[in-house]
Amino acid sequence: MVIRFFYVLFLTSFSLHGFAQTEHIRKSIYFPGGQYYITPYQIQELRQFLDSIPDLNHFNITIHSHTDNIGGAAYNQWLSEMRSATTIHELVDNNGIRIESIEQKDFGQFNPVYDNNTPQGRQMNRRVDIIFWPISL
Repeated sequence: MVIRFFYVLFLTSFSLHGFAQTEHIRKSIYFPGGQYYITPYQIQELRQFLDSIPDLNHFNITIHSHTDNIGGAAYNQWLSEMRSATTIHELVDNNGIRIESIEQKDFGQFNPVYDNNTPQGRQMNRRVDIIFWPISL
């Protein structure tokens, strides 16, 4: 079974012409175990996604980084921070997003959304969520 490591989850429905204040968009990047680089394919997908959002300057961005529970807590915290840093670098240096608009939260192996007792759950927990929050004007 081939699992795509990159997909978009729209948490609320929205129109590209306007967002309500409580709506947000989430883009998740998935990583292989123990790695923090973003593949060229994922970079291309991220750029296409960013191009689909009108005026990125009207959003604040939260980066939530997660790992599975393989390895120690300190290692997974470091890995989580490295995944965030790589993602922020891609957003700021290669896509023109303002660093001031980004907030970072690294969870490491804590706060898993999926079951770390299964290979599929661990795979889904190895991710960075990029959450776009509209700024009210």
